[in-house]
Amino acid sequence: MDLGTTNSLVGVVDSGFPILLADENGNRSTPSAVCYDHNGSIQVGNIALRQRALNPSRTVTSVKRLIGRRGGESDWRPHYNLSELGVTPAEVSAEILKRLKSIAENALEQNVSRAVITVPAFFNDAQRAATKKAGELAGLTVERILSEPTAAALAYGLDKLDEHQKVAVYDLGGGTFDISILEMRDGVFQVLATAGDTQLGGDDLDQALACFLAEKLSRPATDLHLLEAAESIKKRLSTDDTTEFHGVTITRGDLEKLAKPWLDRTRQHCLRALSDAKIKPGVLDEVILVGGSTRMPLVRQFVAELFGKEPNTSQNPDEAIALGATIQAGILAGSLRQVLLLDVTPLSLGIETFGGLMNIIIPRNTTLPAKAGEMFTNAVANQDIMLIRILQGERELANDNWELGRIEVPFPGGPKGSARVGVQFSLDADGILHVLARDTVTNSDTNLEIRGTAIDVADERVEQMIAESIEFAFDDMNERIWTEAKLKAEELLPAVEAALTQLGDAITADEAQTVRQHAANVRELLDGTDHDAKALKTATQLLDDATQTLAVLLLDRAMEESLARRGIL
Repeated sequence: MDLGTTNSLVGVVDSGFPILLADENGNRSTPSAVCYDHNGSIQVGNIALRQRALNPSRTVTSVKRLIGRRGGESDWRPHYNLSELGVTPAEVSAEILKRLKSIAENALEQNVSRAVITVPAFFNDAQRAATKKAGELAGLTVERILSEPTAAALAYGLDKLDEHQKVAVYDLGGGTFDISILEMRDGVFQVLATAGDTQLGGDDLDQALACFLAEKLSRPATDLHLLEAAESIKKRLSTDDTTEFHGVTITRGDLEKLAKPWLDRTRQHCLRALSDAKIKPGVLDEVILVGGSTRMPLVRQFVAELFGKEPNTSQNPDEAIALGATIQAGILAGSLRQVLLLDVTPLSLGIETFGGLMNIIIPRNTTLPAKAGEMFTNAVANQDIMLIRILQGERELANDNWELGRIEVPFPGGPKGSARVGVQFSLDADGILHVLARDTVTNSDTNLEIRGTAIDVADERVEQMIAESIEFAFDDMNERIWTEAKLKAEELLPAVEAALTQLGDAITADEAQTVRQHAANVRELLDGTDHDAKALKTATQLLDDATQTLAVLLLDRAMEESLARRGIL
């Protein structure tokens, strides 16, 4: 389990491979938010996060910054008071862990009682003890408190390297920063040095951006709506050059100016860790990025310049720690073991996903043997079969890669997102690819064996595929971004229409007209031939922003109906 400042994740080892588990809505990431309602109910995750702006004093976020610390130890001041709520940071964290435990139990259809939980390497004994207590309060036996850099290295597969390696793990999350220098030899980890700040993370940049917006809009910096907007703007500017909020244009340059002093605070920790480890940056074999904040282009550029080496970005920075914790749990349970390494796969292996995109399961140059998997769901209602195309290549679109085979997985029809199909790729030392597709509802398996093709590829074909991926990289990425934006827009439009119909006179005519105008703008871009992904993303975001009031009203109505059914109202 990755108990994160901003988001938390849970995974298990299933059929010999580690997978991260999704909740009932298909989300692998659970916001680390807990809302304590006046009526005594406790809400966790997305539903709690939506309450932050409406009920800030009773909604707890970023509690990881407080766990194991005495009053006055932190300069960070949250928008809530835990003593007024009558809870401790460990108790709040326990609610998040209970939610992760529930997700795992629903997915596995059995009781879960043991866990590995990750913490920053720079957590002291009190913080580690409080984290372990949180696990116990959640009904878990905590088998190990695992340092996040070690978990990240496990996820990247560095424990399997048979040569001598020195690796830096740069972990910039929502509320904490860690830099660790690890030495690995024969699968054994040794931490040479660690440094960091348990009060430094993406939350601080969000706060700085919220103050920037407050000044532009002449609003108080404590306005939580601005803080939520800052989080969204930061993510958008990781891919876009500009964005807008209430008529104010914010550029990536504005964000980077705010981020520079924030990033500089990590520099001294990195230099100290290198000094303590008695090594120079040029000696490092890998620099691994972990934590959602490392998605920012400026952070990646900063790390590359600081260490004189392009960072390794082959894993999802939001999920690497959780995946590593899952692998560690598998090792402790005996489900996974260290193996001899003989080869690497020359091209990425994956499957086609909705929209005709290539979803990579095993990246190019992964050391063999290798196992990896993901969970997928049905994209449309009443779908009762999933066609899985196994692909090899480096292009963004499925049809531009080579098809190795296909599997059809039947499952009971149901609403969109109701199916749960796990797909595992197992590539052995002989280059034989075994594909397992499991309907986790019925526990029925479908298998396919592909011999030779996965690694036995002529050098000239590999070079051709890589050359084409570089030549068409710009066009491919534009098409992928357009397809992803199109899918999001097509999912949002019917939901907006349904909300307008359901709410009826509960919203004003002006509000309804504004939403419909934004929806019309999205439809116009979808129907056009320009495929302007940036314009579509902006229009979709504006529509999403315009429907926030609808979402709150629908949530309030749903809660009222629920209370009425229970006889409370």
